[in-house]
Amino acid sequence: MNLNPEIIKIKDTIIDTRRDFHKHPELSFQEKRTSKIVGDRLESYGLKVSRNIGKTGVIGVLKGKTSGKSIALRADMDALPIIETTNCKYSSKNKGIMHACGHDGHTTMLLGAAKYLSENNDFDGNVYFIFQPGEEGFAGGQKMIQDGMFDDFKIDEVYALHNWPELPIGTIGVNNGPMMAAVDEFDIIVKGKGGHAAFPQNTVDPIVISSQIILSIQTIISRFISPVEKALISITKINGGSAYNVIDDKVVLNGTVRTFNPDIREKIDNVKKEISKETREGN
Repeated sequence: MNLNPEIIKIKDTIIDTRRDFHKHPELSFQEKRTSKIVGDRLESYGLKVSRNIGKTGVIGVLKGKTSGKSIALRADMDALPIIETTNCKYSSKNKGIMHACGHDGHTTMLLGAAKYLSENNDFDGNVYFIFQPGEEGFAGGQKMIQDGMFDDFKIDEVYALHNWPELPIGTIGVNNGPMMAAVDEFDIIVKGKGGHAAFPQNTVDPIVISSQIILSIQTIISRFISPVEKALISITKINGGSAYNVIDDKVVLNGTVRTFNPDIREKIDNVKKEISKETREGN
């Protein structure tokens, strides 16, 4: 990939900006420092800026030529509740919070695009720069829409990207159709009857039942969903038990589902509920 020479000139500034965001991550709808920096930078580039859209969201407007057409470029700003252990010199200073999903990079890239386009605005139409809060499961984009984003700003199309570390440096991945899946999270609470591990016959063991549920859930994709559809389901957390010699009365399973098709999403949810409801110890 051959970068524009004007982009190369501001490379060090872009790198420093990204590392600053990485060092000061903020959780969803708490991106006050980040959004202030974003808004101030956009204003310094000569853009008209609207703040606090969808709580902490920011939109910058860059006017080009007067056709009236417009596009929006969007980035997300929030970080994750993760402890950073990279030991980088720009590691997170906010305990228990980390830009582990790369939104620091997304925000920085969009600021870089805003700076470049503001200095080369000989294009037709207008560009809106959307900096979204609360992407990590908090529907920040929806909250910006509910705050009137598409009523107040006449946006024809929206473009966005997401970093993909598996791709070689300098490569851009594109796809015909949906690129990023819808995400659902679920909890399954398995209630049994506790007791001493030496007398399992007097208990209803929720760990055994949970094991059966986990194995059955793994068949949803392979046996209930067409092989031409894209979907996945994973159990990612198991919590249960308190001692070596005690059978507890409850296990909690947590997991995630990823889908592209609303009908498949609903089907997985229904089958998952049926499996959880019908599974019994000893079946």
